[in-house]
Amino acid sequence: MDLLEYQVKEWFGEIGIPVLPSQHIYHPTDLKRLKIRYPIVLKSQVHAGDRAKAGGVRIVETTIDAVAAAQNIFNLPIWGELPEVVLAESRYDASQEFYLAVVLDTAICRPILLGCQEPDVDWELAGEKMQYVVVEQEFSPFYARRLALKMGLQGALMQSVSSVLEKLYQLFIQKDLDLVEINPLAINNSGEVMALNGKVRVNQRAIGRHPEIAAMAAKIVNHHGKNQMNNRFGDWDSLAMHGKIGILGNGTGSMMATCDLVTSAGGKPGMCLNLRHASIIDTSPTTFCDRLIKGLNILAADKSIQVILINLLGSIPEPEAAATAIVEFLSHHQEEQTSSIGRANGSKREYHSPYLVIRLAGSELNAAKDVLASLETHDDGLIVVENLDEAVATSVSLVKSPAYKKVS
Repeated sequence: MDLLEYQVKEWFGEIGIPVLPSQHIYHPTDLKRLKIRYPIVLKSQVHAGDRAKAGGVRIVETTIDAVAAAQNIFNLPIWGELPEVVLAESRYDASQEFYLAVVLDTAICRPILLGCQEPDVDWELAGEKMQYVVVEQEFSPFYARRLALKMGLQGALMQSVSSVLEKLYQLFIQKDLDLVEINPLAINNSGEVMALNGKVRVNQRAIGRHPEIAAMAAKIVNHHGKNQMNNRFGDWDSLAMHGKIGILGNGTGSMMATCDLVTSAGGKPGMCLNLRHASIIDTSPTTFCDRLIKGLNILAADKSIQVILINLLGSIPEPEAAATAIVEFLSHHQEEQTSSIGRANGSKREYHSPYLVIRLAGSELNAAKDVLASLETHDDGLIVVENLDEAVATSVSLVKSPAYKKVS
């Protein structure tokens, strides 16, 4: 279970990690009673990354501008999710920014401290830039200082960052977390540290031991329903929603753009998954095809998903193998559907679920196009296009089509 930023910062403040003055906004007019001095930053509280690129983070100088900006943010879907809360926070002028985290390595059942001098590190290159320390025995400040030194920090800055790491670890243990991160931890010209953003992932099996977390979980379930598919994605970059169009993309931007376009076109996104990479701490190597096959099977197992929209742009590893994996997926499900049809005496279209709409754009994907082209002519459940708008429109149309009504 992931917490929202404002919930994370409440925990940070309680444990002693520096956070900015802030206020929760439930309606734009609440800003007329704001107790924070301008300028401020308004942040959409959704479970999605890249909020700034999507327009979910705004800096404002006056109350009039703040009310107008908040109105836009409350009505802006990010990855198909609308915020119930907007966080109003003081602006902070940073001279340096770092990434810090404590994660649970499930392979060795030990916590790992992570640190990087770049807050927005490319996770495909993280192995070259990310420093880590495994907490092999009982925790002591030594582990935090060791990571700070590996990050190249010295003097007062090393002490400040080490202190924050110690508190992160304390929170990690107290709340039974799988992940707690600060991204970024900002440093101003005076050398003061400040957690500008944070993320917390609570261990699902530990929720019952923490009444306050159980109350948060109950609220999330009431708001989002009982779909827990996101848990099955583990450490993948994913988003759980409850529409009928599942989305697979080969990048965070690809997945986010596809999700927003589906929403704008009148559709409802379901599960969304970034196939580009697995977790940095995943000890089991995975290929793009591995993640593609697993993603397809998970979405196909969700009975609410009627269309799987795959958006592949630019290049992917072994495109021909990826296309072959899609062919094998379709063949397997066609065999199951044929068996169901024989028992139910129904039509093929009533039982063909889900449709596959695949957007392939880029000359490097020509090999994949060639593999899928022959299959497309024989399978009306597969549609391959180059234009993303066309793929989105087709997916939304298929869900709304009377021809696609499942027999209960």
